[in-house]
Amino acid sequence: MNKSDSIVIIPTYNEKENIEKIIRAVFSLEKCFHILVIDDGSPDGTAGIVHRLIDGEFGDRLFIIERSGKQGLGTAYITGFKWSLAHGYDYVFEMDADFSHDPNDLPRLYAACHDEGYDVAIGSRYVSGVNVVNWPIGRVLMSYFASQYVRLVTGFKVHDTTAGFKCYRRKVLETIELDKIRFKGYGFQIEMKYTAYKIGFKIKEVPVIFVNRREGVSKMSGGIFGEAFFGVMRLRWDGWTRKYPKIN
Repeated sequence: MNKSDSIVIIPTYNEKENIEKIIRAVFSLEKCFHILVIDDGSPDGTAGIVHRLIDGEFGDRLFIIERSGKQGLGTAYITGFKWSLAHGYDYVFEMDADFSHDPNDLPRLYAACHDEGYDVAIGSRYVSGVNVVNWPIGRVLMSYFASQYVRLVTGFKVHDTTAGFKCYRRKVLETIELDKIRFKGYGFQIEMKYTAYKIGFKIKEVPVIFVNRREGVSKMSGGIFGEAFFGVMRLRWDGWTRKYPKIN
């Protein structure tokens, strides 16, 4: 059994072009990571590829949860967080399947939490300029100004509030009341970071270069961004009125 203190959660929907490559890339790292794939009923056979790898080479460190149909990024991660806590992992990562997040950055996020004592490490596109490759300029501007907007409305100092490449210490996910997280799309990423910040956890932004997916289709939509845009006002109101959990 390949033991590890770290699990990488990868939500998938129609990622057959990428899933085996990203799994092999993570497992080729010097540090041992486990992987949990959350597949939302991909009709392209993504889950079948994962099962083949589990039955073949990686049965001791690759796991999958299959859900019926698209239920949203946020609920996929919440499902993965609960599974990871139940299975005893100390460091829980979020990562996309499409290589927009470089697996080689995983050890840097791990080091920020494990070695430097931070509670949340964010793979940040904007902490040292704009580090985005091959994105249409409209998407870069939308993402960048969304993060600026969140900072302005909430007073939250993180530069990349919508980032989906992260490492959480176990105690963060144990303390955040996961069933009270409301947002399903990219607003989920903002809400998780903001909640961790309001509780008082230490957050570090680790500079990464974000590369647009090479294969497959982007899942970004106007509705997802709309949720994030209007949801920020609700988060600001929560910041004034909600009683957040205490760190034990």
